Amino acid sequence: MNKKEELNKQIQLLITQALHEDYIFNDITSKLIIPDNNISTGRIFALENGILAGIKIARQVFQSIDHGTHFRALKKDGDFVEKGTVLGIVKGRTRVLLAGERTALNFLQHLSGIASLTNKYVTKLSSFKTKILDTRKTLPGWRYLEKYAVSIGGACNHRGNLQDLILVKDNHIKIAGGVPKALNNIFKKKPAGIKVEVEVESLKEVKECLVFPVDIIMLDNMNISSLKKAVKLINGKCLIEASGGINLNNVVKIAKCGVDYISIGRITSSAPCLDIHMEF
Repeated sequence: MNKKEELNKQIQLLITQALHEDYIFNDITSKLIIPDNNISTGRIFALENGILAGIKIARQVFQSIDHGTHFRALKKDGDFVEKGTVLGIVKGRTRVLLAGERTALNFLQHLSGIASLTNKYVTKLSSFKTKILDTRKTLPGWRYLEKYAVSIGGACNHRGNLQDLILVKDNHIKIAGGVPKALNNIFKKKPAGIKVEVEVESLKEVKECLVFPVDIIMLDNMNISSLKKAVKLINGKCLIEASGGINLNNVVKIAKCGVDYISIGRITSSAPCLDIHMEF
């Protein structure tokens, strides 16, 4: 199964779970008020500026309830939308629209929030070679979608799961008894074609990594002075990633040190939702 098929499968699974969670076919309020054959039109619009992500998923939510529901997207994923912009128009049975409204908006708000926050970091680094990466700090079950939203925001995806990349972290190093022992084990047994990245916390560990043909060194929670020294030490021998404690206030200072990548967990784990509303 390729990534696109995996993404589509995950989207439908999440939609099905969310609709089941809401008991959409037992909306007691709508059943008491609205005739089953009543038809309505809803407008989905932004209540603040941001980057749109998930508009096709909103359509899929409504059509998962009733295939006869008509959804017209007026904006596409990746568009910058201003407050008041109509994003899409949905027409169908009123009970269906009400049943799917919250789920559709939950997807749109969360994914657009991630795309919008990501884009703020990307915009900050528009004049640098440094690329923004996401991490595995994602909601369980939402990884494919959240990483999709990161890409819509203009950043790059780091590894999607534990088999994508050999990433030696601090706990691996502690258990192995140091960087040299960990890397000796890896380069004796690693499968061909798999890249190796090592997370380090000191210049000593940087030097230890450079004895081996590692592909990426991750400089974790280093101050600006140490970052500059590490970049000078590595001197193009491998790619360099900075991570830990990075925010919109210091991301430019870190990029100026000359790193290739900056990974930021908060773009998925802490992104505020973009405020999006639906009116009939």
